[in-house]
This record gives sequence, C-alpha cells and structure tokens, in this order.
Amino acid sequence: MKRIAGVAGRVRIGAPDPSLTSASGVVAVAELAGRLGVVQALDEAVGPIKQRDRGLTAGQLLLAMAQTQMLGGDFLSSLDRRRADTAGELLSAVPTPASTTAAGLAARFRPQQLLWVEDGITELVARVVRLLPAKRRAVLRTGPATIDLDGTDVECYGAKKDGIAYTYKGARAGRPHIASWAEAGVAVAADLLAGDQDPRPGAADLICAAAATLKTAGVSTRPVARGDVGYFAAEIAWAALDNGCDFSLGVTRNQAVWRALTTIPDKAWRKAKRMKGAQVAVMAYAPAGWPPGTRTVVRRVKTPAEQISADPRSRRRRTIPQRTTRPGIGRHQRPRLRLLVHRHEP
Repeated sequence: MKRIAGVAGRVRIGAPDPSLTSASGVVAVAELAGRLGVVQALDEAVGPIKQRDRGLTAGQLLLAMAQTQMLGGDFLSSLDRRRADTAGELLSAVPTPASTTAAGLAARFRPQQLLWVEDGITELVARVVRLLPAKRRAVLRTGPATIDLDGTDVECYGAKKDGIAYTYKGARAGRPHIASWAEAGVAVAADLLAGDQDPRPGAADLICAAAATLKTAGVSTRPVARGDVGYFAAEIAWAALDNGCDFSLGVTRNQAVWRALTTIPDKAWRKAKRMKGAQVAVMAYAPAGWPPGTRTVVRRVKTPAEQISADPRSRRRRTIPQRTTRPGIGRHQRPRLRLLVHRHEP
C-alpha cells in the first residue's frame, strides 16, 4: 500500500482490475441497439457477407466499429484496445473483433452492399421516430424539415491509403460528405470522398436518399435542402425539386451579385428575426439556368472595423463590399453580407 497526497483513503498501485472499466457507457449503447434492433435492421438491408454462418454478421461488424468510434477510437487498432477491456467487453452491445478480422470482413462488402447500409439506416431512423413521445413525433413529422448538406476533412496518415488525397490546405485527408435531418439531429445519408473531391456532383444522390428517409419516417411537410456556398450549383437546386424539396443555398459573390446589391432600396431592408443587429432583403438577382421562382435573400450585419482582419484572405473581409457608400453606414461599421438563393412552394 502507498498513500498518495490529496487522495482520500488508500490507493493500491499494481495490475489493473479486470472487473473495472472506463467504458461503462456501452451499457446505454447496448440497450438502445437492442430496443431499435440495430443489428437486425442492418443485416436485413445488407445481407450476408460470408458463405459460412459464423462469427460476426455485417450488422454486428458495423455496430462494433461504431461503438469503438463513440469511445474515441480513430483507427482499426483501436478495436484491439477495446477487446483488451475485459469488463467493457462484457457490457458491449456486440463482441469487438480484432483489427485484422475487422479489416477482412470490411473487404467482403460489395459496392452495392455499402449502398444498402443506407437502407438499414433509413429503417432505423423510422424506428427512432416511432419510439418518440407522441408530441415530439408530431413536431418532427408535421413541422419544418431541413436536409443539411455538409462535408468535413478528416486528416489521415500513410501514402497508400485508398480514397485519400491532399486538400487545398496541404493535408492528406478523406472527406465525409453528410446529409443530416437538422430538426432530428441525425445523419440520414453519407458518402466518403477524397480530400480533393468536389462534393457538388454527389449532392443530388444525398438529397434523394435523405428525402426518401424523411418520407419513410412519416414527414408530411416539404423538406428544404440547405447548403453553404460550396453547393452553389443549378444541378443541386434542380435535384432538390426533383425529390420534392425546396432549397436554400449559399451564393458565390461575383460581380453580378455586387452590382445587384446596389439596387436594393433602403426601404426594402427588414429586421431579421432572432438575430441581433441583422437585416434581410430580397434582391433582383437569379442565376441563369436555375429553377423558375428562384430568388436571392441577403442578410447584412454591422460589424465594428476593429473586428475585421486586415488580411485579404480573411473570410469575413470577403463578405464586405470593397466600397461601402450606402447612407447611414459609418466609417467604423461595415455590412457583412450573407446571400442565399431560395425557393419555397407554399
């Protein structure tokens, strides 16, 4: 025994106790997975990945890997550390495979089966909604429904990894491309791109899959596909309409946009709801080739000059017109602009 200053009682220093675990939260994962039938839903959607019916199924492998990620795992080797946690394994929703086993099973997924994983996720989202309290379920099904499109770069190491490339920042990365149901807070469709791939060509497929998921979950309102300026493309707008959605997409600030901004009358600006110091207006600009009824909404916010970086590469600085001459705007406060092309059918 050794007494440690500041610690009440006695602390035994020696071999770790295998009956203790820092990952007791997997009990909640196991309970949720059991109630939703996660493994069953994924197995039914994906089908068998092996000829012999033994070991982990497709659904069990996917759940084991997801559980490891929730516990902070970043690599396949994290599965081996999970397996070494004796008590944690007893509480886990499914057995954790060795890293080599997981790699071998993952290689058995055919390209079509990877797409079928989304069908399993669609069923799981519908099950989640059905289990919600009646009031919350009604809000999700009859209230506003937003499909958020977004991508993020995940830096990787190793020059031989498939589907990995250098980003414009010079980092080797993969780019998860996700469509999420904003009001429910769940991902409903996803793809994995290389770090140098443009997400716009694949956005239409994500919108299609996401809209189908919302329909399966019982959403009766018309969804809105939402994305930042990286999704400024007529093809994405048309894809939204083709799948029964409206759209709200960021606008590239080109010369035509800056010219159109100068034509907005002062009386056209209105105070933005729930946004301190912001105003909105609709301006006479619609990109060529976009769906009929498309209009551009502008939001401006006054920003103190000292909050604006002098670096010309600053994102905030690029939202400010080079020459601000509109009445009522002082030298020390400039309007930052956010533009959205928007279409909504009543």
